[in-house]
Amino acid sequence: PDTRGMKNECIIPTNHRTGFDRSIRMVGVKIIEVDTLEEMEAAINSRTSMIFVLGRSLDGERGESLTLEDMVRIGKKHDIPLLVDASAERFDCPNPYIKAGVDLVAYSGGKHLFGPQCTGLLLGRKDLVQAAARNMAPNGGFGRPMKVGKEEILGVLAACDAWVKRDHDAEWKEWERMLNYIAGKLEGIPTVTTEIVLPQGRSNYYPKLLINWDQNSVKITPREVTSQLENGVPRISSAGNRIIPVTMVTGEEKPVAHRFYEILSAASK
Repeated sequence: PDTRGMKNECIIPTNHRTGFDRSIRMVGVKIIEVDTLEEMEAAINSRTSMIFVLGRSLDGERGESLTLEDMVRIGKKHDIPLLVDASAERFDCPNPYIKAGVDLVAYSGGKHLFGPQCTGLLLGRKDLVQAAARNMAPNGGFGRPMKVGKEEILGVLAACDAWVKRDHDAEWKEWERMLNYIAGKLEGIPTVTTEIVLPQGRSNYYPKLLINWDQNSVKITPREVTSQLENGVPRISSAGNRIIPVTMVTGEEKPVAHRFYEILSAASK
């Protein structure tokens, strides 16, 4: 798009850049990278349309010099909207970002919400959400080719309703039970060790089972395990030495444990 004469710059802290921020560039907006509070203040001008940050990069683990509070304050001072990408984060209510003063926050409809994968949610200032809607399907704006069906829209609404009724503590206990079951089935294989790793950040908030082994004893790589899982029966998608329970339902831990045991024990002979 030809955005000459429009507000066509978006400020993004360097460590908040991802492959997904190309969706900002593709609407004719130039990305301006900054590293410090002073650089962000200096980068603001009459063409600045938005400040964009990645939610999971606000955890403080990378020595960030910019805090969410800093960016909210700067955005309010200069009347520039602040958008947080929280796609893989928990859909907590009340929303912590909106409560902190963020103008817009975006979530995946298909991750923690368990709704349709092709959906998403944009929450925040009514005027900005309405402006986004005018550019999306079924209207004739830029987002028209990426339209989502009415069935998926109702599906993500149902997922939002279900979120506040779900027993999240019970879900977590069931995830841990499934992971412990799988870990228990692998105990007899020489050099194989397992560890349940708890989430450290905002995104992908669920426990994971890490499986490690001495490849001199169990002669197979994680990549080869992945291949055998994907080409076996039943077909299982896994990173080879990592199991994520959030996409599993009760009972599926049994075939998963069986296939991992089958592959690793065969490689140890």
